[in-house]
Amino acid sequence: MIRRNLFFGIIILFVASCASSHYLPLSDQQLKETLKQHISTLASDAFEGRETGTPGEKMAYEYIIKNFKKSGLKQKGDKGYLQEFNFTSGAEFGPSTQLLINSTFYESGKDFFPLPYSSNGVVTGYVTKLKYGITDPKLNTDDYKGKVNLSKRLFVLETGTPDGNDPHGKFGEWDLRKKIDLAIKKGAAAILFINSDTTSDDPSHDWKNHTAPSTIPVLFVKGHAASVLKDSIITNCTAGAEIIKIEKQGHNVIGFIDNKAEKTVVVGAHYDHLGYGDEGSLYRGAPAIHNGADDNASGTAALIELGKFVKGKKLKKSNYLFIAFSGEEKGLLGSNYFVKHPTIDLKKVSYMLNMDMLGRLKPDEKTLIINGTGTSEIWKSVIDSSKTPNLKIKETDSGIGPSDHTSFYLQDIPVLHFFSGTHSDYHKPSDDEDKINYEGEIMIVHMIENILVRLDESPKLPFTKTKNEDNEETPRFKVTLGVVPDYAFDGEGMRIDGVTDGKPASKAGLQPGDIVIQLGDNKVMDMMSYMKALGKFNKGDSTKVKVKRGNVEVEKVVTF
Repeated sequence: MIRRNLFFGIIILFVASCASSHYLPLSDQQLKETLKQHISTLASDAFEGRETGTPGEKMAYEYIIKNFKKSGLKQKGDKGYLQEFNFTSGAEFGPSTQLLINSTFYESGKDFFPLPYSSNGVVTGYVTKLKYGITDPKLNTDDYKGKVNLSKRLFVLETGTPDGNDPHGKFGEWDLRKKIDLAIKKGAAAILFINSDTTSDDPSHDWKNHTAPSTIPVLFVKGHAASVLKDSIITNCTAGAEIIKIEKQGHNVIGFIDNKAEKTVVVGAHYDHLGYGDEGSLYRGAPAIHNGADDNASGTAALIELGKFVKGKKLKKSNYLFIAFSGEEKGLLGSNYFVKHPTIDLKKVSYMLNMDMLGRLKPDEKTLIINGTGTSEIWKSVIDSSKTPNLKIKETDSGIGPSDHTSFYLQDIPVLHFFSGTHSDYHKPSDDEDKINYEGEIMIVHMIENILVRLDESPKLPFTKTKNEDNEETPRFKVTLGVVPDYAFDGEGMRIDGVTDGKPASKAGLQPGDIVIQLGDNKVMDMMSYMKALGKFNKGDSTKVKVKRGNVEVEKVVTF
């Protein structure tokens, strides 16, 4: 208790003794004009939605670099201001991708395509039709009953189930992955999926997700080719997949104010968005530019101006790292990469401020959401002393959330996430500059300025772990393991990025870096199969979980 009071006393002393400077801040009208210039530029159609790895991203990071230079921020990336990271953006198919049925060749992309579960290879052999490919004694169903000599055959399976594609039906657990795993056990050399249920959607042709491949070619066949597979006698068949993953590069932009101090403050915002409607779009029309004025040109504009503010104010008792992340919309890729390949000593980071969507403060309520207030014991007093007049604050303690501060919290760094709230234009083409509430954003920027000034001379902030509720699952799950998945991981299994104290994973002894490969009787091949497995458990259930820890497999018991 004495130590804590002493710490608060030091904070107050430092705040009271902050020296004045000759820096003349922008007037609110000047700040509005500058923010408007940044947001209008970044959210213009010319930048085509700033999707990671596209020319629009390049235009955006060049604009940010130009402004960092103008403000006098030093380069702190791997390549000047830039830090480059790789990610898989899709796939293209080589010439070995083929389908031959009864001596007729079919066209890749039109008549069939490999699914993300597919491995590379070409198979010629006999075809066996196995309805849905389900064996489940509890449901009195066995599509393999009476089938013999299945080894090295090409299996034709329906994508759906006897009760349709209802994920909540009694056959709901029989997804494509489970059917594929069973087919491989039964001897399949390749699988040809068809969809005879006209009321259900075909499987996704999306290679951007982190689906782990199986060990055999897996194709989806449609149109006339599917009709032949379903209704005709097949005398000969060849199926092949040659999948070439498309690797792209994303780019963080990093500027630095080096005061030779013992501690560093990180200020961040993501600048990427959804391009023409990348995964995550809530728009259902034809492809259209998603300009992302609020998400997150607004946060990026604030980042640029805060860099200018800190440099001009000459805050000298801390170093300051300003970082514009890319890949946030694809799963915090840029911030995840940075904390694992930092260009500064993360142990010297005092705290991290993240700005994501500052531009739509509701004029009638003026409520700013600040997440992460439980990640340091002093945050609430700092926020109380820093908020601007007429700005209401809604606080949440957790350091875990769907934005880049999460990556830093998992490194035991105190964080705050500033967020003006969601709206009907979120992740839609209608998130345009003319809807930005500049007066509201200016209030938020001034509050962040106050925090930076008040804490410049303070000691390095103490870190506190927070209670993070259901951070790795969606609300449909009845249980939580209590981990933060590494969404950038594309190997086999689900790699753990963080473990929440007091939750099942922590109690079982799971650790960050562990790769979950089995949960109960369910193999975990990727994020999708992990979520599927998790959904089978109820509160109070106990089960074994198998993880890879380095080169060793470790088995633990978890109780939900």
